[in-house]
This record gives sequence, structure tokens and C-alpha cells, in this order.
Amino acid sequence: MVEAATIDPRRGGAAEQRPITALRGVGATLAERLQRLGVTRVQDLLFVLPLRYEDRTRVVPIGTLTAGMRAAVEGEVQLTEVAYRGRRQLLSRIADGSGFLTLRFFHFSAAQQNGLARGTRLRCFGELRRGPFGLEIVHPEYRRVLADGEPLEETLTPIYPGTEGVAQGRLRALIGQALGELEAHASSGGRVRDWIPQAVLGPLGLPSLRDALIYVHRPPREARLDELAAGRHPAQRRLAFEELLAHHLSLKVLKRSVQSDPALPLEDHAGLAERLLGALPFRLTGAQRRALAEVDADLRAGRPMVRLLQGDVGCGKTVVAAAAAARAAGTGVQVALMAPTELLAEQHWRNFRDWFHPLGITVALVSGSLPARTRRSALATLASGEIPIVIGTHALFQEGIEFARLALVIVDEQHRFGVEQRLELAEKARKTGCFPHQLIMTATPIPRTLAMTAYADLDISVIDELPPGRTPVRTVVIPQQRRQEVVQRILDACRSGAQVYWVCPLIDEAEEARYQAAEETAAVLAEALPEVRVGLVHGRMPPGPKEQTMAAFKSGKIQLLVATTVIEVGVDVPSATLMVIENAERMGLAQLHQLRGRVGRGSDASTCVLLYRAPLSELARERLKVIRETNDGFEIARRDLQLRGPGELLGTRQTGLSQLRVADLIRDADLLPRVHEAAELMLRAHLDSVAPLTSRWIGPGERYGRVG
Repeated sequence: MVEAATIDPRRGGAAEQRPITALRGVGATLAERLQRLGVTRVQDLLFVLPLRYEDRTRVVPIGTLTAGMRAAVEGEVQLTEVAYRGRRQLLSRIADGSGFLTLRFFHFSAAQQNGLARGTRLRCFGELRRGPFGLEIVHPEYRRVLADGEPLEETLTPIYPGTEGVAQGRLRALIGQALGELEAHASSGGRVRDWIPQAVLGPLGLPSLRDALIYVHRPPREARLDELAAGRHPAQRRLAFEELLAHHLSLKVLKRSVQSDPALPLEDHAGLAERLLGALPFRLTGAQRRALAEVDADLRAGRPMVRLLQGDVGCGKTVVAAAAAARAAGTGVQVALMAPTELLAEQHWRNFRDWFHPLGITVALVSGSLPARTRRSALATLASGEIPIVIGTHALFQEGIEFARLALVIVDEQHRFGVEQRLELAEKARKTGCFPHQLIMTATPIPRTLAMTAYADLDISVIDELPPGRTPVRTVVIPQQRRQEVVQRILDACRSGAQVYWVCPLIDEAEEARYQAAEETAAVLAEALPEVRVGLVHGRMPPGPKEQTMAAFKSGKIQLLVATTVIEVGVDVPSATLMVIENAERMGLAQLHQLRGRVGRGSDASTCVLLYRAPLSELARERLKVIRETNDGFEIARRDLQLRGPGELLGTRQTGLSQLRVADLIRDADLLPRVHEAAELMLRAHLDSVAPLTSRWIGPGERYGRVG
């Protein structure tokens, strides 16, 4: 029996726990920035794993380059000038005797301009694209070289997750220091301990943890980029196994903990759920009735429900959640529904208000943007128990918000809230002496075997049927060369009163590059469509302006919204009937399907245009074929599992699951049976190793409960 505790990150000896400030050049400011990457100890640097790799071990002649390549080139500056083509930009032309190349900068300084004087020799790296003067690289990485023959990189160059204020070069240097220490202590296995029993690792035939870490950070120049991109090298598989095991263990322990607590049975003596369902202007589908029966059975039990309600976009999960809320309110207890954004919280509140008001039940909204007086009044009625149902964002679990009898927590996990956040909200119910029931909704279709791993802390209900009469979104696939036709189509749509999403590609993981791509796209579209009101949302915007832009789009003040990621376009806008997704060939099926689900929310026919750059790989061609042929999220998930086999992982990592660093639940599905076996073995015979292993991959904040 292990009592509820917080993981102790000090396990493993002093050598493993040296603070990051012990490294050369790491002061308080840099340490604070590194903490955003989960790095507080020297050892943590070893587990900041590359997102991808670039081959900078050879210089490619400019004359042999083609658009779409990422390559290292070397040449002499022929001309540098500031141009004004819609916006101020710096252009520098270099040549190497085999051809010319333009370097384009939208953000630059006078010192940078002076450093690119005629005759300067540069070594550059970046993605080639077609420009008005031929091939060009926008914002390349570059440095001056003094002469021919200056040494090239000896290993492939890792590209790490970015955080503001820590450049890639600085992060590589720090990880290099940590690797140096690991290699220096080779005789003792390095300064990193392997917590997985040999009985588990032996049959897998994978390298040691130390060897795996060294390889993924420093792949030799002869390493195969395709194998590394696919995540199939044995070193990556070794780390993926450990990461999957750590996540699975944390969820198994959490579920055991939660379900050992008492919960209040919800009997609904007032018959509120039946009255709510009877008043609806539509009948539930068979899948909705089945899911609701499973939820009702849990709510009547004396142990906490911890259930995942999984269903495709538009399948009617919210109605099932509302019926569960009605059962709680009919029992005389309180319900809290938590949404990921204020706009989605308001959307849920309007739906619930319309359903519950005729039944005489008040539904409150609590969000950060409420006027102070309104917020104080809402909090007072929550604390007194007058309000049975409240809807809000993560603000619901902040200090100062008290409930009288909270018994059911509903979480709209469009992009999964952390386990820790759900627990914090659940703590609000402790004053009743019982643990609250939890219902978590997700629109990410996951094959059942994978869901058992991704959501090992939850029971699962599936709604695999759409309501009758919903018009499927028409999907068309168009090459980039026909972009102008698409722009004209946007103009026609906006003139007819429709609204449009334009989604920018997530080609480069660097935050700055994503921001610049969105900004540039919005500027180009605004210039091409002067009569259309264009808005922009991206990850670097503060929450306030981002919410304001989304609200303006929802209200119709903005006609065309340029966005960078799916999380920023998660509201219901019925008049949005056209979506354009750039570089669709680089995105995963699940992400394309989630994005497409943002249109077709009203009664009008909707279209999703997938723009791609030729040539297409066989995998990309098959992906686009699947997304064009079907709107069924579960069929798409099944086909995705087939397509993303060994050596064939491309584009964006599967989203909507845990924030995995190296593992991929679809690609690494063959490891899952061994992960399940290893978890049972460690919980049974190696319990002391569970906490430090989980701490390594998830962090010291993960809470554990009783294990029995």
C-alpha cells in the first residue's frame, strides 16, 4: 500500500539531481527560460529530445537545388539591398559559380544589413522556395565563413522544441555539456539511471538508455534521415518504450487512487434528466443512448466515475453531458463544466441555458472577462449552493472559488487538459467527504487499443454515429499552382455572406517561423482581397487579443480568419462554410480531420480546400485520398493506423493525446502490449522505481494516490 504522495524527484542520487545552474553560462534568467522546457536539472537536458534532424554535413551546389529542399549552401554575396514590396524587406543575392540564390529577411537590423556586404562569404541553411527572382530562402540560418574548406558538421543537426529566449544553438551547446558528462562517466553507466528492470528490457533487444540518448542527440553523418524521421531507429524505440511506460504507469496508479475513494450516488429523484431529454426537439441516436446508459450506471454507483466520452466532431457529446448534469442537479448537487477557452465556455453556457431554463434550473458562467461585480455574485451563489450548474474555463479550479456540493465535473478536452488540472477541480468537492464523478469529452477518434493506453486512467464510451440530416463537408484537393483560383473562391464566399478560415502550415516547429508564416499570409491575403475584412490569430498573441479576434470572427466582423493551429479555431461559427488548409500534405490525418470539423456547423453546404505542393510522396497522396473520401473520424483513425506503419511517419505528430516527446501511439502501437505487461510487473514487484521513472518523463508535479 502506497499512500497518496507527490513524486519525489530527488530519487536517484546527487549526481542525477544537479541543478541546471551548475552548467557553465547558466544564470538565473536562462534557468527560468529553460524551466519552460521542463528543464530544472542537468539530467533533464538529456530528455529534451529532437523534433527532427537536418543534414548540414555537406554543402549542396546552388545550381542543383530545387524548391522544397532543405539544404546547406555556401556562396559569396553579390548584392544586398532593402526593397519595398508590400512591406520593407532585406534581399541578399549569393552565388557559388553554379547558380544564384536570394536570401529574404522581413525582420532585420542595420548591423545585419552591413554584415551582408558584397564579397562576404556565407554558409546558409534553410528551405528553398520559388520567389520572383528564382529560388530563395526566407530567414535562413547563416554565418560568415573565412575560406573554402572550413569544416562542416560531423553529425546530423538536431532541431529541438523551441522556447522564447533560448536559441537552437544555445540549447544544442547546453545539451552538449550534459552529453559530455554522460560520456565521461561511461564506466558507471553515465549519470543517468535506468529504472526499467532488465527482465523487461532484455527480450526487446534495444540499446541501453545511455547509448540511446547519445545516438538521438548526435546521429552520425551516415545515419539515415528517413529512418530517424520515421522514429524507427532502435535508439528512438528504446526511449519511446520508456516514455510510453512512464505515462501508462502514471495513469494506472491515478485510476487506482481515484476509484478507491467514495463517491455520492446520483439518483435524480426529481426526474430532471428524463424531463430534459423529453423536451429536446430531436431524438438521441442509438450511440448516444448507449453512452448515456453507461454514464448513468457509473453515476448511480458509490465509486467515482472517471469516464471518457469519445465521439467525432458533431456527434452530440454535449447532449449526453447535459443529461448527466441534469441527473446531478436532480439529485440536489452541483455540476462544473470546464472548457479550454472562454469562447467555448460561452458556447456551452448558451446551449445549457436554453436546455435548462425551461426546467427552472439556473446555469452560471464564470470566466476571467466577467465584470467584477457579476463574478462576485456568481461565486457567492456557487459557494451557497444556489447555483446547481456552472460553466467556465480553467479559472474554475483557482483559489477563491468554492462549491457547496460539487459532485460532477465535466471537462471538454478538445485538447486534453492535464490530469493534474482535473484533480485540482475535483479537490473542490472534498468538503462533501466524497470524490466527484468526472466525465471527459474528446473529439479525437482513437482506435480502442490505443485509447486503452492513452487514457488508461479512464473508462471509455464511444459515440460512433452522427445525428441524421447533417451535411458532410465536401473536401477538394488542389495543387499550390491554383492558389489564385482559391483566393477568388474566398472572395465569392465572402461576398455571399459566408466566412472563411485559412490555416497556415506547421512546417517549422520554431515559434518565430510559425508566427512569421501566419503574419505574411495574412498580409498577402489582405492585399489580394481589399474588400474582405481579414483577421489573424497565432500562438504568440496574448489570450486577450486572441479571444477578441475570435469573438470578432464569430460575430461576423471578420470575414476571413488566418490561423496557425487547430486550438485557435475551436469555436462554433455556423456561417463559416469554407476552410483552406495550406501544405496539407505535411499534416497528419487526425489533424486534417479536426481542422475540417470547424466548418459545416450550420445548415449550409461547406467545403474544405486542401492545398498541396507537388511532388507528393506515396504516403501523402494516400492521406489526401483518405481525407477526401470520408468524413468518418473513426474510419480515418483506422486508416491512419494502417498508413503510419514502420518507416512511414511524415508531418505533424498525432495530436490530442498526451504531450509525448518521442513516442507516437500509432507508430509505436506494436510496443503497447509489452508496455502493459511491464507496467503490471513494475506495480507488482518494482514499486520503488515507478515514481522516479514517471518523474523523468512527466515531471515532479504528477500526483500519485494509493496503490493497492
